[in-house]
Amino acid sequence: MISQYFEEIKANLERAEQSVHAAKELAGKGYYDFAGSRAYYAAFYAATALLLTEGIGFSKHSGVISSIHKRFVRTEKLSKEQGKNLNWLFELRSIGDYGGIVHVSEEQAEKAICFAENFLKGVNRLIGNIQFQLGIPLNP
Repeated sequence: MISQYFEEIKANLERAEQSVHAAKELAGKGYYDFAGSRAYYAAFYAATALLLTEGIGFSKHSGVISSIHKRFVRTEKLSKEQGKNLNWLFELRSIGDYGGIVHVSEEQAEKAICFAENFLKGVNRLIGNIQFQLGIPLNP
């Protein structure tokens, strides 16, 4: 299934990496709401890429998150901590994007970036294992 969606998986992983970089840049300039949102999107793009390895796609963020828990956290391919962190990032993104008078703090933004990087590493590990098993070059 991974070969059918290879380009889309690759594009989502690239967006995830770019989102982590953007989150760091935004946090460094004091834009913590936007940094928190970008950190969430890094994890979201990575989660989307991982689901595509199984031929699964969703139009709603809640569907992506739910499926990650069902297929990867409950099966212990991703840790429970990574699953909890994905949920927290989703909640933080809501504050960053729609919080009104509530804002993402500097500490929360930094934590979000760490969580997003950790989630992306876990996804990259799983996708790398799948590619290896299928004999697909890791960096075509």
